[in-house]
Amino acid sequence: MSGSASWESHQVDQATAGEPDAARHRQLVAAFLAASRGGDFDALLTLLASDAVLRSDPTAAQSGASAARGAHAVARSFAGRAKAARPALIDGAPGLVWAPAGRVRVVFAFTIADGKIAAIDILADPEHLERLDLQLLAG
Repeated sequence: MSGSASWESHQVDQATAGEPDAARHRQLVAAFLAASRGGDFDALLTLLASDAVLRSDPTAAQSGASAARGAHAVARSFAGRAKAARPALIDGAPGLVWAPAGRVRVVFAFTIADGKIAAIDILADPEHLERLDLQLLAG
């Protein structure tokens, strides 16, 4: 599945989420960021679906982002990292961004299903990023 197609699926999932689900999704992303920054591998595993996937668009892949499949592989990709990531709303859905000097360079879009993080899409294509409604949050 392409990054664009997966992102469109993510948007549909988020658009149908009720307010309690939206609050839970924000909590999951915040907990993921904290566990990633702290290198808490076990905490990351509890947040990820067993079949979680990490996907990256071609621009992110060229910058070294690699795909991963399964909770252990995805957790290894993030444990001890994301120190510079910031919480954001991406088209209204909770996610993370890397925005040096306030300029968004990379978006981490989350797909949440059954109370777990099912997928993370790393998006870095500048043209795609320009089309997203991004709101940086404190944190």
